[in-house]
Amino acid sequence: MTDLAQLGESIKGALGGPVTGVTVARGELTLDVAAADILKVMVHLRNAEDFKILVDLCGTDWPQRAKRFDVVYHLLSLTRNVRIRVTAQVGEGESIASVIGVYPAAGWFEREAFDMYGVAFADHPDMRRILTDYGFSGYPLRKDFPLTGYVELRYDDELKRVVYQPVQLVQEFRDFDFMSPWEGAPHILPGDEKAAAGDPGKKP
Repeated sequence: MTDLAQLGESIKGALGGPVTGVTVARGELTLDVAAADILKVMVHLRNAEDFKILVDLCGTDWPQRAKRFDVVYHLLSLTRNVRIRVTAQVGEGESIASVIGVYPAAGWFEREAFDMYGVAFADHPDMRRILTDYGFSGYPLRKDFPLTGYVELRYDDELKRVVYQPVQLVQEFRDFDFMSPWEGAPHILPGDEKAAAGDPGKKP
């Protein structure tokens, strides 16, 4: 069985500066790499380390960070029977090189990351949305994207076509705390002040 920590250090030693961090957690190896060096890292992993298969490419959003997005690559080596995760940080409005030339399967994955997060992939041959509708505004998997979206669509019987209109909530927005009903509130809920104070006029 491959020692993941040893493999990570071996890859870092071979690549040097482009690998900024190596982590083994829950039986998984993660390499943090500089976005500017992603192609160099991917070529090395494919050719020298035998990670021939790109299983997935996705994004994550960390709005509090200066470089808010992680582009995450999951690679598989059949000969080693090992999976590896590669992450690169990208700032809002920045782009990262497309890895289609190294892993052709990345084409639709990169389009999905662009559609959901707004991360652009330089030199991608068809950098356009893939899941949302034509003219869609915003990026649905960003954490600051409203849960209701901006527009909704419906079929208009008079116009005999699908129409778009701004989202209109039928009830006032509420803040749900998702507290378990079995545990009880650790604080006094609004309206319960009299009960907590032992109101003599309150019936049991």
